[in-house]
Amino acid sequence: MSLAEKINELTKELSEEKQREIIDFIEFLKQKQLKEDIYIIDTILEENKEAMEELAKWDGLIMV
Repeated sequence: MSLAEKINELTKELSEEKQREIIDFIEFLKQKQLKEDIYIIDTILEENKEAMEELAKWDGLIMV
């Protein structure tokens, strides 16, 4: 049984109110993950700012 099937199986007997709470929690987790991902990307970009600026100079050019 896949995780999605397991979640479906566990939640189908819950009240509609509880199912809405689960949806709210899933949306919260997705937003939390997105914020974490953005933070990681921002950190990487900031830590490599000079390299990114140098790469930007070469945009569209082929280095051999």
